[in-house]
Amino acid sequence: MPLSFRFGTVGSPKSTPRGGTVGGVKRLAELGLDALELGWVRSVRVSEKTAARIRETAHQADVALSVHAPYFINLNADDEEWPRSRQRLLDAAYWGWKAGATDIVFHPGSYFGRDAGHVLPKVLDRLGEIIRTLDEQGVRVVLRPETMGKGSMIGSLEDVLAMSRAFPGWVEPCLDFAHLHARPGDGSMNTYHEWRRLLEQYAEALGSGALQRLHIHLSGIAYGPKGEKEHLPFADADLNVRALFQALHDVGAKGRILCESPILEDDALYLKRLWQEVSGEKDP
Repeated sequence: MPLSFRFGTVGSPKSTPRGGTVGGVKRLAELGLDALELGWVRSVRVSEKTAARIRETAHQADVALSVHAPYFINLNADDEEWPRSRQRLLDAAYWGWKAGATDIVFHPGSYFGRDAGHVLPKVLDRLGEIIRTLDEQGVRVVLRPETMGKGSMIGSLEDVLAMSRAFPGWVEPCLDFAHLHARPGDGSMNTYHEWRRLLEQYAEALGSGALQRLHIHLSGIAYGPKGEKEHLPFADADLNVRALFQALHDVGAKGRILCESPILEDDALYLKRLWQEVSGEKDP
């Protein structure tokens, strides 16, 4: 039996010798990892030929692909900036789909000091616009708004669940548990019971089947009263990954876990080993 989760990195492994994304896919497979999130965080620049090579290489290596869309996307942008944000997300989805990615992770944007209740109607309207365009293009991907590590950013658990409920089949969260730990700024969201309750809330909102399709980002994290400061290796941070994994195991969760630690593949392999230890699962 395969493991309940695929493990991999956001961006190609640091030890990739050459070959860009194609080389990154091959290196992941050599390491015993089986998921890669293409780190298109600055811009989307890929040709039809390269997209086809990425898709074929990942298929042969059994590496599941997703995309991290450019950082400069904001569903709450002003009317002048919105067309550019819109195009960045559309490009990430279209070219990711061409490259074989099934999931497109993006940062939803900023509240700009407004209350979430005032911002979400605009966010949902614009997300609907994106989805209609992708549907017309025949692009079939899951858009994954990420939970964010600062309270000033759109991306609370409630925000991403609201987006997902509004567009079933098209939108599901990217759960960045390090961000969820950092967002309150007080060291909370770091115990088994807190993680278990969050996962139960997730299932209540989206159905228990959604727990079988989790898309997770993980790293150590430094934070202060206003939330996230920077990503850290797990050894240098206080994130209780064992408690999180126990909660995931106990609710029967499955999906992908992508590492964003500064020591990408080293910590991704650590996560895989820890999951096997907590769950009792073994490589097939």
